[in-house]
Amino acid sequence: MAGHSKWANIKHRKGAQDAKRAKIFTKVLREINIAVRQGGPDPDGNPALRRAIANARGVNMPKENIMRAIKKASGKDAENFQEVTFEGYGPYGIAFIVETATDNTNRTVSIIRSIFNKHGGELGKTGSLEYIFDRKGVFVIEKDKVKDLDPEEFEMELIDAGAEDIEHDEEFITIYTDYKDFGSMSAKLEELGIEVKNAGLQRIPKTTKQLPVEQAEKILKLVEKFEDEDDVQHVYHNLELTDELYEKLNA
Repeated sequence: MAGHSKWANIKHRKGAQDAKRAKIFTKVLREINIAVRQGGPDPDGNPALRRAIANARGVNMPKENIMRAIKKASGKDAENFQEVTFEGYGPYGIAFIVETATDNTNRTVSIIRSIFNKHGGELGKTGSLEYIFDRKGVFVIEKDKVKDLDPEEFEMELIDAGAEDIEHDEEFITIYTDYKDFGSMSAKLEELGIEVKNAGLQRIPKTTKQLPVEQAEKILKLVEKFEDEDDVQHVYHNLELTDELYEKLNA
């Protein structure tokens, strides 16, 4: 998992200024919708909704938008979004898992298949690529939120709650847990009064595949194509994100 957070946190840094902010809001609103429909509108009794609200705050969504989304999702005319996962290969044998939230499965299947086909990839069968990825709980915390805590004691608290790996960069702390420990880590961070920037179950590749920079850039463009779709919530792949590629993209 080393280095994963460096790439993931680029999005957190860009979030407030990103021109795609409206699309980010759409994805978070769908997360709220699904959480409310599955567990009810009361955050105190619905951990998934508490997480969705925290993620909404993490992308600077106004409080009134969050409350309106909860009210709308709990009404009789609420949109009925379903979580549907797609798997396939992009160019150069790179594996993809695309998680969606959709109110029209046929439409979404068509969109995902079309994107794969237009970019030299192929949609596969559900479950065919899960062996390539581990399901992990991932929590992103801004360092400023924990600056008053003793670093060693804080890390011991995280380990006791199930942390398998803890990564630091200049702005963020990223915590990884086994998916079974996601709930206990969520509870521990709430107990400590720490507000997360983002939290969720993610698919981390067990092994990665390195490509020349020119080919790797094509894969990242394919990632962007998927992420541009409103139905798409998360995109995972096993491309190795090398320092050379990172430096070129940030030149």
